[in-house]
Amino acid sequence: MENKTTDFATSVRKKFESQGYTKLLGFNVTSISDGEVEIELHLNKSHMQHHGSAHGGLIASMADTVAGFAAISVVPEDHYVVTAEIKVSYFSPGIGDKLVAKGYVIKRGRKLNFCEAEIYAVKGDEDPKLIAKASATMATITPK
Repeated sequence: MENKTTDFATSVRKKFESQGYTKLLGFNVTSISDGEVEIELHLNKSHMQHHGSAHGGLIASMADTVAGFAAISVVPEDHYVVTAEIKVSYFSPGIGDKLVAKGYVIKRGRKLNFCEAEIYAVKGDEDPKLIAKASATMATITPK
């Protein structure tokens, strides 16, 4: 399926802004291109585990969100996507000032888009550290 949206970035931003959950968590879109989306989250105490690192569920939510919006960027504007499957692998604790998530569509399809997500922790001026990676299958929902 080819993206028939002439301005997919506007479509992605509009759909992103309409989600209460992403606002609740504090996610912000920082980059949108065809098949790729990046979001970031400035960490605060409410995002943390009791031991001071970002909660694993938060990291999984970022992975799911960024993979889903990467898929949204490649479907027609009147379509949407839902997660059919996701697997998240954690490499390191999410310790830093912010998390950055990058989502990619690696295989486009009419009904399914296969995506990957990378989550990085950023602390001060240090290089971003890859803390988690996910693979996801996003199902395309067509309008009735």
